[in-house]
Amino acid sequence: MRAPARLPVPPSVSTSTRTGAHSNGLARFNDWPRELAEAALLECCGSRRWAHRMAAHRPYPDLASLLAASDEAGYDLTPTDLAEALAAESAPCLHHAAPRAAHLALRAAHAAYEHNFGHVFVICMDGVPPSQHVDQVLAAIRARLANDPDEERSLTAEEMRRLARGRIVELVTEAGRPDPLP
Repeated sequence: MRAPARLPVPPSVSTSTRTGAHSNGLARFNDWPRELAEAALLECCGSRRWAHRMAAHRPYPDLASLLAASDEAGYDLTPTDLAEALAAESAPCLHHAAPRAAHLALRAAHAAYEHNFGHVFVICMDGVPPSQHVDQVLAAIRARLANDPDEERSLTAEEMRRLARGRIVELVTEAGRPDPLP
C-alpha cells in the first residue's frame, strides 16, 4: 500500500544534506540496471509506459531535470495509461487510532467517489500536516464529487503528477542514503 502523502524532504534535514542525498541518490538511480529503475519508478507512478520512458531517458543530470521529465511523461499519459496508474493506487487511509467516525466518513466518501468516477480517489498531501489529512481529504472528495468526468479526469491526472514528483524525490533521497551496515 502506498502512503497517500509524502513529504519530499523532512524539514529537519539541512539543505546541504538534502542536496548531497539527492545527488548521491540520483547518481545511484542513474546507474541502476534498467529493470530495477523501472520497478522503482512503477512505485512512483503505476503506468508501465511512464516508468519505461523515465528509465529509458537516464541519466538525468540533476533532480530538477528528473522532475521535469516526470511532469512531461505525466502530461503524455493516455487515458489507458492513467487508468493503469490509478489501478495501482490505493485510497488514502487513516491511522488505525483515528476515531471510528472518521474511518466511516472516509470510507463512505471514497465509495461515493469510486461509484461516480470508476477509480480510486487520489490526492497529493505534500506539505499538509498529518493532523489535517482527514479534513483535507474529505473536503477534497466532497468538492470533486461535483465535477463532471472530464474535469475530474484532468484533476486526477494532475494529482498523479504531483504524487509521482513527491515519490521520485523520496526515491532519490532513499537511494542517496548510505547502505546499512551488516
